[in-house]
Amino acid sequence: MKGLILSGGKGTRLRPITHTSAKQLVPVANKPVLFYGIEAMAAAGIEEVGIIIAPETGEEIRTAAGDGSRFGVRLTYIVQDEPLGLAHAVLTAEPFLGDSPFVMYLGDNLLQGGIEDLVAAFRDSEPDALILLTPVADPEQYGVAELLDGAVVRLVEKPAEPRTNLALVGVYMFNARVHAAARAIEPSSRGELEITDAIQHLVDSGRRVEPHVVKGWWKDTGRLEDMLAANRLVLDTIEARVEGELIDSQVDGRVVIEPSARLERTTVRGPAIIGASARLTDCYIGPYTAIGDGCSIENAEVEHSILLSGSAVSNLAGRMESSLLGRNVTVGRDHRQPRAYRFLVGDNSEIGIL
Repeated sequence: MKGLILSGGKGTRLRPITHTSAKQLVPVANKPVLFYGIEAMAAAGIEEVGIIIAPETGEEIRTAAGDGSRFGVRLTYIVQDEPLGLAHAVLTAEPFLGDSPFVMYLGDNLLQGGIEDLVAAFRDSEPDALILLTPVADPEQYGVAELLDGAVVRLVEKPAEPRTNLALVGVYMFNARVHAAARAIEPSSRGELEITDAIQHLVDSGRRVEPHVVKGWWKDTGRLEDMLAANRLVLDTIEARVEGELIDSQVDGRVVIEPSARLERTTVRGPAIIGASARLTDCYIGPYTAIGDGCSIENAEVEHSILLSGSAVSNLAGRMESSLLGRNVTVGRDHRQPRAYRFLVGDNSEIGIL
């Protein structure tokens, strides 16, 4: 069995972060989202993994993930020239996949508990496809499945009036018949070859498509609120580890302080993670916060936020919360007179004044 991770797409819902970085490399608990998918493949015993990349961000992803050896897999990079749908990605990867059954994993998704049991079930029952489903509050935003007596009878991509609340989770398992199904369908109204249509073709052709309702959590990290929620869920699983330097500082609960981090007169309440070489002085770090490598925080309070590497926060009069700062971002208050706000802000940004 092989693996296929989709890491193309433009990441428009996470702009401006994704103007300069692939959305799959935005970190959750200081680890790129993409790496969770690769690790899930490795844990399930899948050794050959293809990664679909876009021309714009492909080199960044290659540099970050390398040849896969540190994950215990062999990575092959497959360029998808245009984001023309998940089924199009499958066809693009067909030379790599060949006749092998495979797991398809969306690179910006997180699934609690990994995929080991699901891969084992797929290998045992050998259906033509196994799809993962979960109840959601807004099914019109997802591909939706309709079941009858436990069998899949209909799938619709982003229906205006959903008949069920069972959304397709971003993990699929197929045998080689999906390639013919993907070739048999037409582009949707948004110009994409939808994987839901390919699966529907399998159903209509009498092929066996098995549903599996996910019991744990699943997150599509395409939006800020989803990134923060995923960060919270992953931080809830960490074990305390302090390897950095604490000077007149206090750490409460499950907190990770990476080597070479230095905290002075600082309080950190977990779950939280502080990256390597970070410098925290006279500050408070609240629960569900991930501070990236090399960040600097001074005379400030930060909670329920994600700071990417190299960011700096200083001299805030209030607490910064529910925020996502990109790499090498500086946030601070200037005490010079006359007092004024000064901003250099990219497209599609959002600023809240304290």
